[in-house]
Amino acid sequence: MTAVIGGAIVGGLAGYFFMTDRGRRLRRQIEPALEDFARELSGFRSTIQKAVEVASESWNVLSDVSGGRTSGNIH
Repeated sequence: MTAVIGGAIVGGLAGYFFMTDRGRRLRRQIEPALEDFARELSGFRSTIQKAVEVASESWNVLSDVSGGRTSGNIH
C-alpha cells in the first residue's frame, strides 16, 4: 500500500513538473540549484576519498616505522 501511495505522489509531481506551465517554470528555477548541489556533493565526495587515501597511507607509514606491530587496517 505504501508503494502505491508513493508511486502516486511521484507520478503526480512528475506530471505537475512536466505537464503544466507553472511546473515547467518551477523546474527551470530549481534545476540550476540542483546542479550546483550535485557539483558540491561531487567535490565533497572527492575530498572524503582523498582524506581516506591520506589516512591509509599514514597508517602504512606508521606500520612500517613501528616494524609492522600495528594491527588493523583503515579501509
